[in-house]
Amino acid sequence: MIELRRADERGYADHGWLRSFHSFSFADYYDPQHMGFGPLRVINEDRVQAGAGFGTHGHRDMEIISYVLDGALAHQDSMGNGSTIVPGDVQRMSAGSGVRHSEFNENKSGVTHFLQIWIEPAVAGIAPSYEQKHFPDAEKRGRLRLIASPDGAAGSVNIHQEARVYAGLFDGAERARHTVVGRRAYVHVARGALAVNGQCLSAGDALKTDERTLSFAEGDKAEVLVFDLP
Repeated sequence: MIELRRADERGYADHGWLRSFHSFSFADYYDPQHMGFGPLRVINEDRVQAGAGFGTHGHRDMEIISYVLDGALAHQDSMGNGSTIVPGDVQRMSAGSGVRHSEFNENKSGVTHFLQIWIEPAVAGIAPSYEQKHFPDAEKRGRLRLIASPDGAAGSVNIHQEARVYAGLFDGAERARHTVVGRRAYVHVARGALAVNGQCLSAGDALKTDERTLSFAEGDKAEVLVFDLP
């Protein structure tokens, strides 16, 4: 099975300070055909205007991953963490029994472009926790780099679900193959263009599949995230 989800089929919200595309139902966007994929519940492509952001708000029982494409995102939370997330960084916050946080674009000019990802945890009520790591472009060039996993393998951030998230950069003749270890996979092209199992995907496009092998080729300045899911 291969199912394509084109960028222009996603939900969209324009709040002035925030422009957001929703791959799955979120907030005022509701589509019963796109409620999530396995434990993958949210992929929001957000563009936050300079000096704006998400004020302090709460979450429970969700693995929240932030992946910055351009700009920077300042983070504060009720656990006492304060940091700035830049391209190449992966931030993981396990909301668990409850956490409050804020995210802001503190730049005086320029938009922060990032992906907000929610994965449902395998267990509820855990103590909230936070983790942030940097993955250089060289580790993603022409290959898939593991960035999140249930056991922190290969230096990835640790999520509380039997899911694995990979990031890759592909251009020109660069190619890669991935053997799916879970039951299904979701591929999201963050920017550029890329052929996945022969399907041509552009920025914002996604592919759902239960095929055991994924192939990546014909990249044109592509940045891709791969979710290997139970």
